[in-house]
Amino acid sequence: MNEKNVTMVTYFILTGISDDPESQALTFLLVLLIYLITLGGNMTIVFLVCLDFHLHTPMYFFLCNLSVLDISSSTVTLHKNLVIPLTGDNAVSFISCMAQVSVFSWLSGNELMLLSAMSYDRYVAICRPLHYSTVMNSKVCVVLATSCWTFSLLQILPALIILSQFSCYASNIIDHFFCDFVPLMKLTCSDTSILQLLIFTEGVLLSTFTPFLFTFISYMFIIATIIKIKSNVGRSKAFYTCSSHLTIVTLQYTTLVCQYLTPSGTFKSSKLLSLFNTALIPMLNPLIYSLKNKDVKSALLRKLKYYKTVS
Repeated sequence: MNEKNVTMVTYFILTGISDDPESQALTFLLVLLIYLITLGGNMTIVFLVCLDFHLHTPMYFFLCNLSVLDISSSTVTLHKNLVIPLTGDNAVSFISCMAQVSVFSWLSGNELMLLSAMSYDRYVAICRPLHYSTVMNSKVCVVLATSCWTFSLLQILPALIILSQFSCYASNIIDHFFCDFVPLMKLTCSDTSILQLLIFTEGVLLSTFTPFLFTFISYMFIIATIIKIKSNVGRSKAFYTCSSHLTIVTLQYTTLVCQYLTPSGTFKSSKLLSLFNTALIPMLNPLIYSLKNKDVKSALLRKLKYYKTVS
């Protein structure tokens, strides 16, 4: 590459969700609304699971982890988009950009693993109900959750180390609303072949396909067990226990598949899908669980009645 076209960057410029000045005010309000709903909904889930002993079960323990993850993921990816319209500063330092890539990659990989762990919980609850309390004891739940958080971090470290060592870029303008692997790889003048191989093997195969395969197998056993239930009431009850989780899994993987299948020339479509994955899904997760789950709604009503009585 011509040396004149090479830039040693100390900061990057984010174009944001929309580079149209006329729509920035509307975009800001929409992002703010989504973020507040995400924050409120997921914090409510965490609050209820921690304080209501009726929700001290493996399923809600994992749901609490998922809510913490969604809060963190939304904050990491959306915070700059809430600052830019107010300050006009869309610059991100090199270190801050690398930190954002690191945290987002960690959280996105962790989410799929947590959903996989939740599918195993649903498998035990439906396929081995008599052994549920023994198999899914508190120690097992903690080990599963800790393993998800730890493994997702360890598996992205090699790619992050390589990315952080890239020192030259053709431009410092990132056509995205947060720092991520693909936009940065499109700008760098360094050799990305090893990084691309790592992203494919670790990001796609380990962090995406492996949790999907595990989740898919779990639901194959769940469906087979539900089909064997003779009563309609029993089948409906069994399906109801995993309907919320299945809805979230379907949304998550459908979005990821659309992102992977988006042609490289239609980056605006990829940006919209990324926005859906990083903003809307974390907002929908607590809504799906609260609207489709009697336990969560009952816990919320109990807490509201309690604080109303106290006040």
